[in-house]
Amino acid sequence: MTMSEEPLRDPEPSADPAAYLGLLARGAPADAYDRPVLLARASGAGPAALTGLEHAKRLALRVRAELEGRRRREAELSALFETAHDLAGLRDLDAVLRAIVQRARSLLGTEVAYLSLNDPVAGDTYMRVTEGSVSARFQQLRLGMGEGLGGLVAQTARPYVTESYFDDERFRHTRTIDSGVRDEGLVAILGVPLTLGSQVIGVLFAADRRARVFEREQVALLGSLAAHAAVAIDTANLLAETRSALAELERANGIIRAHSGVIERASEVHDRLTELVLRGGGVHDVAAALSEVLDGSVHFTEGPLPAECADGHATRRGDEWVAAVSAGGEALGALVLRGQPDLDPVDQRTLERAAMVTSLLLLARRSAGEAEQRVRGELLDDLLDAPERDRRLLRERAARLRTDFDAPHVVLAARIDRPDPPAGDRDGADRQRLWSAASHLAATRHGLASARDGGTVLLLPLERDDTAAEIARQAAKHLGGALREPVTVGASSPVDAPATRPGDIAPAYGEARRCLDALRLLGRSGEGAAASDLGFLGLLLADARDIAGFVRRTIGEVVAYDRARGTDLVRTLDAYFASGMSPVRTKDELHVHVNTVAQRLERIGRLLGPDWQSPPRALEIQLALRLHAMSSAVAR
Repeated sequence: MTMSEEPLRDPEPSADPAAYLGLLARGAPADAYDRPVLLARASGAGPAALTGLEHAKRLALRVRAELEGRRRREAELSALFETAHDLAGLRDLDAVLRAIVQRARSLLGTEVAYLSLNDPVAGDTYMRVTEGSVSARFQQLRLGMGEGLGGLVAQTARPYVTESYFDDERFRHTRTIDSGVRDEGLVAILGVPLTLGSQVIGVLFAADRRARVFEREQVALLGSLAAHAAVAIDTANLLAETRSALAELERANGIIRAHSGVIERASEVHDRLTELVLRGGGVHDVAAALSEVLDGSVHFTEGPLPAECADGHATRRGDEWVAAVSAGGEALGALVLRGQPDLDPVDQRTLERAAMVTSLLLLARRSAGEAEQRVRGELLDDLLDAPERDRRLLRERAARLRTDFDAPHVVLAARIDRPDPPAGDRDGADRQRLWSAASHLAATRHGLASARDGGTVLLLPLERDDTAAEIARQAAKHLGGALREPVTVGASSPVDAPATRPGDIAPAYGEARRCLDALRLLGRSGEGAAASDLGFLGLLLADARDIAGFVRRTIGEVVAYDRARGTDLVRTLDAYFASGMSPVRTKDELHVHVNTVAQRLERIGRLLGPDWQSPPRALEIQLALRLHAMSSAVAR
């Protein structure tokens, strides 16, 4: 190995005092400063050299101690500066207090550090932050004033230090405090007060689990950190008070703004409701205007209300506000507000006023509607009782009611059906309810309605794809739903044009009544039907004997099949019924094999449906076969 490749080594110790400069430069431990003297003595250095080395050693150790002190003070100043920096950006009091306790433990080199705060209500002091603690009992300690070292510091506002806690008699020992300290294993404890002015608000501690003497500089350092902690607590309290004051101001401003907004909304509602009444607005217009102003969802609901909602005041019901709409003691419904569970009293009165306006609108509309219903009923009564009146006048009256008498119409007879018919006033009330519902239906469909013969008669126009039977079913469903009771409806055959043939209305009404009575006898109460729905019974009931239509509806598929394919299914069907529905006797009648009869009957079943041999269907099919045979003979 060459000279340049030899590893670097510390210079050999010698009797040169300059060796101590190297030790200082390396920051060597204190015991390393004995080595130059020992090596010089071992190498036989003279007394003068040894004396010089001892003097250099003492000077070097003094310089080392001064350097250590400077480094310690720099660390302390740095910690205090960082603490002050934390205070300048204070956001979380607990985080700042934890940082102070951690720095106290680090700078003083203790195993444990902790901070307690006074509780003026309970009259004691409690643990707020701990660092290095392992005992749950210790972390939850509360010290009475004068109890333990911490209680003595909190009481006297002076720092206290003990090298051995359990041997120190200067403060009062208690079983609870001593048990907590013993659980934590603490021996040496230093406590300094946290003061704001002359008031002690807590204590900052540093402690070791071995006997230790705390120097004056360490006591002063812990006191500086305690002062910072006190400032942090005071600053946090001031910030909390400031935030609370600002929150109170904001709440006050919010109340002022809310009241101002409520007054503006009340004024706006008044103006809009007045405008609605003047221009003839409806209930839904009121609800829409109120929804916008109250910033919620308002709708009108009909029907009876709970007793607590019927006193004229807006009442909270769950998440809704309900204001009754009534007139003369009659409950017409209610305005219901959703989406505003907490309603200002002024807004409540606004909702109540809107309910009053709604009741006025409903009464006005009811009066107008009743007048129109009477006019419609009078026109229909004239068509039934005096069809010979001036047709031009009838057409003009119909036009004013937006009814087209030149279009095809159907006459309906309707009646409420119950197992036990009511008597007296109840029966009269039911007729009135049925007439009201039928009048509404007639008005919406541009027709007429009138109370008659214990029920109601309606004259409704036929749309392009409507049939009399379909209109009867729709009317039964609509009226039954409106009254919540079964309503049976019979329909007539279509009347082509009441304007040119007003005399056809009365016979059509008779047919509709016969159809209604037939439905009730057949046990089909609550349904709607025309004569065409009742098979051969409808053929007998109808004024217009639609024989061809009955044959077509009953066996038309079979007749069409024979014409298209040249088969003999109609003759087979006639022979089958004539033979008592026996395939064997049928094949003898037709002079064909029994399998041929079976195949033809299977084809007939596919054309007429699976129930074609049931007694009601069989009766209708046999009648249709006879009518078909008669019409074929007449045609020939």
